[in-house]
Amino acid sequence: MRLSRFHLHTTKETPADAELVSHKLMLRSGMVRKLASGLYGWSPLGLRVLRKVEAIVREEMNRAGAVELQLPTIQPKELWEESGRWTKFGDQLLKIRDRKDQEYCYSPTAEEAITDFARQELSSYKQLPVNFYQIQTKFRDEIRPRFGVMRSREFLMKDAYSFHLNDADLVREYENMKVAYSRIFTRLGLDFRMVQADSGAIGGDASQEFHVIADSGEDALVFSTGSDYAANMEAAVAADPGARPAPAEALRKVDTPVQKTCEDVAALLGISLQRTVKSVALMSEDGFVLALVRGDHEVNEIKLAKVPGLAGFRMAGEAEIVDHLGSEPGFLGPVQPRKGIRVVADRDVAAMADFVVGANEKGVHLAGVNWGRDLEEPEVADIRNVRAGDRARDGGELKIARGIEVGHVFQLGRTYSAALKATVLDENGKAAVMAMGCYGIGVSRIVAAAIEQNHDDAGILWPVAMAPWQAVVCVINPKRDAAVSDAADALLAEFQAAGIDAALDDRGLRPGAMFADMELIGIPHRIVVSERGLAAGTFEYRSRTAAESENLDRAAVLRRIVG
Repeated sequence: MRLSRFHLHTTKETPADAELVSHKLMLRSGMVRKLASGLYGWSPLGLRVLRKVEAIVREEMNRAGAVELQLPTIQPKELWEESGRWTKFGDQLLKIRDRKDQEYCYSPTAEEAITDFARQELSSYKQLPVNFYQIQTKFRDEIRPRFGVMRSREFLMKDAYSFHLNDADLVREYENMKVAYSRIFTRLGLDFRMVQADSGAIGGDASQEFHVIADSGEDALVFSTGSDYAANMEAAVAADPGARPAPAEALRKVDTPVQKTCEDVAALLGISLQRTVKSVALMSEDGFVLALVRGDHEVNEIKLAKVPGLAGFRMAGEAEIVDHLGSEPGFLGPVQPRKGIRVVADRDVAAMADFVVGANEKGVHLAGVNWGRDLEEPEVADIRNVRAGDRARDGGELKIARGIEVGHVFQLGRTYSAALKATVLDENGKAAVMAMGCYGIGVSRIVAAAIEQNHDDAGILWPVAMAPWQAVVCVINPKRDAAVSDAADALLAEFQAAGIDAALDDRGLRPGAMFADMELIGIPHRIVVSERGLAAGTFEYRSRTAAESENLDRAAVLRRIVG
């Protein structure tokens, strides 16, 4: 590949609307260009990187036994109504009409389409198990598309769906996909972690996410120092709090005239924040609910929504709080509430004694509160976010890092196959609803995540497997000396014969501008051919991660690149 015949358009300016490093560098390097909000075109340079990611994903999916197919991106309303997601999926679902006024959606995911395919194609247990996958453009109508391709509306995704006669075989394939995903991200050269996750809008019985570790990551990842336990914040669990101490204080009222927060109350009383309890007022389908967490903890809304009866909860308004508790916010508590009020306590709160809560009276809190004596034993659930430093169930310490989700695997069970009546005949000739798995990878998002993890002040630091070229031969003054040009051509040919994906920068730029481009676009190996080097029998070699260049002979350069 000669760069004089390739479209490479870099810029020094940092776009004003770009926030993340990956967005800035992808625009500056010319990898992507914005067409509209959340819509990006991929330049020849960007497409080379995207195709390298795609190739590794495809190779490992094939190696794992999955079979590639291609489904339509435009899907009929009727199919999504069968699954119940035409309205449930929400505003992210882009709905369109054709000239016959028939309604369709632009696929954000393909559970409905693949299940329809399976119910037509699969009829016997002898055809199972099978895992179908595709690498295809998806569209989700994000309310706030941002961060370039990291959170765009249109994106490239690998989605796979497996079908099984029984749950045991689903678990086997789920484990197979976890191994395949680990191979994919390892081959891509990424620092990643697999974590326990919430299934979200896709649904299912179990799920795990794969995250690229990066300080700019939107997701908080929790991991233990005592084992390989890891989970995202929505699913992370700390160790059990242990036995509740015996009461040691009498129940008493304390005046807190302007102290409405747990922090202010603790400071007034001269106690630790851990001895206070925060009361969060909610409205559920069954009525008014008080959710209790320790004063230094925060409610985890994903966990809270999994408590029976709280799936569709919302925060209570001030008028509703006054109506149910007779008090303004800031002084709420679970002691002697009005009838019909449900109290859900976090596990840590249920293990507390002699704690402080609001008295449901303006300017007053209660101290020395104890379960079973001053109020009924609570309904107990894990409803809080874990914190760095919490004890893990394995005895280790929980720590928190930031991550960018690039993959997700689900055990869907029979959510979609039951809704769409996707059955096969089992060994006894009876109809059996197939169990399903779902396995997604954000192919285009991986590109941005890799940059977030691998960059410096000069530009991108691609892992070799993702770089647009492994090596670029840079020619100094090729028109002035034919020997230089011939030597560069010969070196490029030798690289290509050795299986190295290499290019020749023969654009005729000054060395400074040429080298700056190579650093910006993240080429792992740069080799300079010049008159001075030819006279000495060497080439100037520099690794993208090295501070200085080296003068090496041809054989040494080849060894450095091949590794």
